[in-house]
Amino acid sequence: MSLLVFRTHAARLLCLFGALACIGIACAQSSGANRPGPGLAGAPSAHPAGLNWPTRPLRLVVGFGGGSSPDFVARILAAPMARALGQPVIVENHPGASGNIAADIVAKSTDRHTIGILINGNMTIAKILNPATSYDPQKDLVPLSIICTAPLVLATTSEVSKADPRSFLEAARVAGSKWSYGTPGIGTIGHLGMELFKARTGIGAVHVPYQGNPQVITGLVGGQLQLALLPPGLAQEQVKAGKLRAIGVTSARRSELVPDYPTLQEAGLKDFELEIWTAAAAPASLSAPIVQRLSQVLSEVIRLPEVRQKLFQHGYEAAGISGEALVRRVKADTATLTEIIASQGIKLE
Repeated sequence: MSLLVFRTHAARLLCLFGALACIGIACAQSSGANRPGPGLAGAPSAHPAGLNWPTRPLRLVVGFGGGSSPDFVARILAAPMARALGQPVIVENHPGASGNIAADIVAKSTDRHTIGILINGNMTIAKILNPATSYDPQKDLVPLSIICTAPLVLATTSEVSKADPRSFLEAARVAGSKWSYGTPGIGTIGHLGMELFKARTGIGAVHVPYQGNPQVITGLVGGQLQLALLPPGLAQEQVKAGKLRAIGVTSARRSELVPDYPTLQEAGLKDFELEIWTAAAAPASLSAPIVQRLSQVLSEVIRLPEVRQKLFQHGYEAAGISGEALVRRVKADTATLTEIIASQGIKLE
């Protein structure tokens, strides 16, 4: 083959390879244009290497009925979680036993696609309050994230309120068992929180359980009760109407939900902290990579402005606390509440 012919063949091959390369680049670019981008805006975020999950719709199991606060939280999370994970997220309600029925369903699930939206008691003192509870929060659940929190508001009637929180606390001590406090029932956070408050302050108010917080408010306004720990939304409505007075909030710092209310620590009650919180948990059998993936996605979802706004409007502050931090919170709250349950001999009837 002459040098001229060789050069001609070489040029043709180079042109052919160049054309193929251009076609390959164009195909790759075209494929990328049709492939969803990363993040929560409308497409699945990237899977960790080697993790083929989720492979089917996820279910968020809620222990209370439709329209309840945990149900509301779950439905806020469902759509952005579905976008992040690339699978539908379905909310299932299994009410009963203060949420423990749903927690038990989550604890015993083996399908790798079941998550619980649970409240404080389901993850801390369920089995301590009732040894017959069929799951153990410490052994059978793995915490994923605290979704949102809210303080409780120590509320009283305007008739018995004093000029400042410290004077009120002194009046409560003097009143002893002549005063009563109301709660939505034995073992609720309002009940345990008031018993903790009594232990820290030395007051002797008597417990009167009601069916729910609306009935507690009726008792307060009607003068049958003098004290209650209420969710901020309910308390604020009555305080604005002039029917109740807020003494303070149970959180360690002032809450964005009711920024004008002082903390009980400001009123002189040192180291008093108790909050309502809603969290996500999975079965303890779930593999570590999936737990990590869920915790990451939940953290991303809870940081979304629209999610934070919806939670705030419903009376919660968005948290997005990691699974590791939730483990510490569960241990701390369990220790505090267990001490109160034991010292006061509280049992579910």
